[in-house]
Amino acid sequence: MLEKLAKQTAIYGISTILGRMLSYLLTPFYTRIFGLDAYGIITDVYALIPFALVVLTLGMESGYFRFAAKTEAAGGDVQASKRRLFATTWGITSLAALAFFATIVIFRQEVSVLMGTAYEAHPEYAVIVAAIVLFDVAGCIPFSRLREQGRAGRFVALKLTNIVLQVALAVGFWAFGLFDSQFGVGWAFVANLMASICTTIMVVATTDGIAPRIDWALLAVVFGYSLPLLLSGVAGTANEFIDRQLIKYLVPYGAMAQLGIYGAITKIAVVMTLFTQMYRLAAEPFFLSNFKREEFVEMNAAALKYYIMVSVAIFLGIALYRDVFALIVGANFREGIYILPVVLGANIMSGVWLNLSFWYKREEKTRFALWITLTGLIFSIAGGVLLIPLAGYYGAAWSRFIAEAVMVVVSLALNRRYFPTPYDFGRIAEYVALGAVLFVASEEIVQRQPVAIKYTANTLLLVTYTVYAVYREKIDLRGVFRAMLKRR
Repeated sequence: MLEKLAKQTAIYGISTILGRMLSYLLTPFYTRIFGLDAYGIITDVYALIPFALVVLTLGMESGYFRFAAKTEAAGGDVQASKRRLFATTWGITSLAALAFFATIVIFRQEVSVLMGTAYEAHPEYAVIVAAIVLFDVAGCIPFSRLREQGRAGRFVALKLTNIVLQVALAVGFWAFGLFDSQFGVGWAFVANLMASICTTIMVVATTDGIAPRIDWALLAVVFGYSLPLLLSGVAGTANEFIDRQLIKYLVPYGAMAQLGIYGAITKIAVVMTLFTQMYRLAAEPFFLSNFKREEFVEMNAAALKYYIMVSVAIFLGIALYRDVFALIVGANFREGIYILPVVLGANIMSGVWLNLSFWYKREEKTRFALWITLTGLIFSIAGGVLLIPLAGYYGAAWSRFIAEAVMVVVSLALNRRYFPTPYDFGRIAEYVALGAVLFVASEEIVQRQPVAIKYTANTLLLVTYTVYAVYREKIDLRGVFRAMLKRR
């Protein structure tokens, strides 16, 4: 069964990597044509958009996966039941997005004032961003349906189309000199909006003519399951963007410039972010399927071990060569590269507690998600308030790391009490300890050497970890690749 998860992770992973590689071309692009303050606006907006998406999708993605699986288990007219479930979840999320968009249009001036002085002269920024959110939310449940149906190829093609369009439009706007106009960074948002409109139209075409229509009785049942996930998602996403907001409001001087640097450096952690995202895309529908408890426990325990094993390798692959990765962003942004290992560590923690969330989603004890993410949010805010005024974006990086680590600890404590899972903590500790030792060795010894020696030594350190992990797990690499490439 884990071969199936690896295969799905690879499918979504290849598409995600290709897509994000195209998307992240915008990072070196924008950090070379915009100043620190202007890129700070982009960082700010793209931290707020995921928060809006989480609120407006109402936790219905996980609800859709869970109740689609329960529908199959119940039998009867499965297709009719799934169509009703899809129409209901799609209908309520689309309605929420329309209400949000109308509110922003009506109160655009007030919203711009709340967002800060950088936005007051351009209330149209708020309207364009609200339109992006509207179309992205409208396409969310149809994209989830593709995942639930195992139509990874169509999912991949549409996601890649969105990114290619956005990048092409951004480059085109720059070629015509539009970024130098008074509207400035607003053209970056226009490129995103146009790509979102096209992608939403295409994904709606995959819905087999089903129209959004809310079955209120069904919605009450699904929402009862999804509400704790919604609240936890709000708190969890707040953890992802609160550091940016605290920089904006707590740094006394040059806040938007610091925000721009912080946003650019966090983009360099792209590979770790990609791995976590592609794993989530595959693992969520996989683990929420109807496995027997024994199968679920065994697979979830193994999945966490392998996730951490690979994550540590990715950490080393980026952290040991961070001076090379720094070239991704413009020269003015590279001063913040020293926070990259902290950002990578926070991303690893985020993936760990994602793994630790599947058991309570499966057992429909989603209230635990709220406890975990609210605890993390409290630590994130407290850490940010204490550290950001003193250390700027460096304090923001550490406050996020601390919050993610706390959520892992709380998740483990809940798991041990309510759903004991035999995670291989001994083997996990080996990989974390080895990774830490190799990183410290590089920092204390290798980084001081001439360039040729430094890169050679760091490569040997990375190879040492990889060989050890493959040997320790007795991984048949040929077999893994065959499983990934094998047709369904």
